[in-house]
Amino acid sequence: MDKAKVYIKENKERFISELLDLLRIPSISAQSERKPDMQRCAEFLAAALVKAGADRADVLPTEGNPVVYAEKTVDPGAKTVLVYGHYDVMPVDPRDEWRTEPFEPVIRDGRIWGRGADDDKGQLWMHAKAFEAMCATDSLPCNVKFMLEGEEEIGSPSLYGFCEQNKELLKADIILVSDTSMISMQTPSITCGLRGLAYMEVEVTGPDKDLHSGLFGGAVANPANVLARLVAGLVDENGRVTIPGFYDDVRELTPAEREAFNKAPFSLEDYKKSLKIGDVEGEAGYTTLERTGVRPSLDVNGIWGGYTGEGTKTVIPSKASAKISMRLVPNQDYRKISELFEKHFRAIAPESVKVVVKSLHGGMPYVAPTDMPAYKAAEKAVEATFGKKPLPFYSGGSIPIISGFESILGIKSLLIGFGLAEDAIHSPNESYGLEQFDKGVETIPLFYKYFAESE
Repeated sequence: MDKAKVYIKENKERFISELLDLLRIPSISAQSERKPDMQRCAEFLAAALVKAGADRADVLPTEGNPVVYAEKTVDPGAKTVLVYGHYDVMPVDPRDEWRTEPFEPVIRDGRIWGRGADDDKGQLWMHAKAFEAMCATDSLPCNVKFMLEGEEEIGSPSLYGFCEQNKELLKADIILVSDTSMISMQTPSITCGLRGLAYMEVEVTGPDKDLHSGLFGGAVANPANVLARLVAGLVDENGRVTIPGFYDDVRELTPAEREAFNKAPFSLEDYKKSLKIGDVEGEAGYTTLERTGVRPSLDVNGIWGGYTGEGTKTVIPSKASAKISMRLVPNQDYRKISELFEKHFRAIAPESVKVVVKSLHGGMPYVAPTDMPAYKAAEKAVEATFGKKPLPFYSGGSIPIISGFESILGIKSLLIGFGLAEDAIHSPNESYGLEQFDKGVETIPLFYKYFAESE
């Protein structure tokens, strides 16, 4: 692995230059007009993996965006690592809040700025370059497979079927994922839990057309007003979700578990300062760490209706809509929660409006055992790179397909991410630290070494 480390150091500038080329491709899966860019991005990655040393790399069609599959066999009897990542990125809205062009990445202040810099192009590129380094120095100790999808940001709708149809192709001992974060560069961590997700869209309709707010105001239901009331009522004054049955399957942590969970380094004042907020909110009786890691939540992700352009237009809108996500914890099933949400939302809507409720996508929570060989290998690799043993960390984020991997392929996933809170994923001005990238590329070959040696 020393040879691989030297190779990485000698080629670091090229690695970053190639990543910038990848970031220039606007592969936004949520926007249908980006279909050609999705294909172009997949072909870019397949070519890069062949150049890095893969025996084969294919752009495989699905019902949606293609999957990039690549493999390298060093020994049929060796362990096999399946690397998962996604090349699709979030939309850039609101565009006017970006300080640089989202798809014209720049390096400034020791960071790469651009959409996808962290989530997930920067992190998957670490794996491609670590793989290249091991292949180039003849130090790859495991068989490697890559599965890079283009639909993670919209719920991976095509990947479930792809996995069902390709179980033999995807056989592996562990799925290696870098699509998560660490506590900090000073406190490295390995994600051992993800919250699940239920993502909904609601539409409230009143009159059959927009109405003059002077002639009709006060006489008919305003869908925007109604929607605001309904949404506000989904969470009470104590931060508890009001949907009946929502907490039925939530396992409460024991006092000892709560104490252990809150030992992770955390400064509430620094947290508030970093977000420029006066105070935090959330479920009463729980810490911020618990609220974002092991407690469920409900949030409005977007809300619209009526006139929002320049100037005035005094109307009662015919319709108003919102997108709502619920983050779930172990034992909660997103399908059950989606049904409970729809039932409750319909029940609380007044007769003066009609409602449509759609479930857009979802996924189950995931817990990675900290006693599995892959986790132990990752611990050793991170400790060797950062100089201290990583803490187990429960992330508030969701990667719905991870639980699908276990149920379909029967393979556990190891979540070893190098993102940080300040990377602003999903937001304007996303970035990824050059040091984070360097540490990731350095850690990955060590993981392979320790995993190959494990029993």
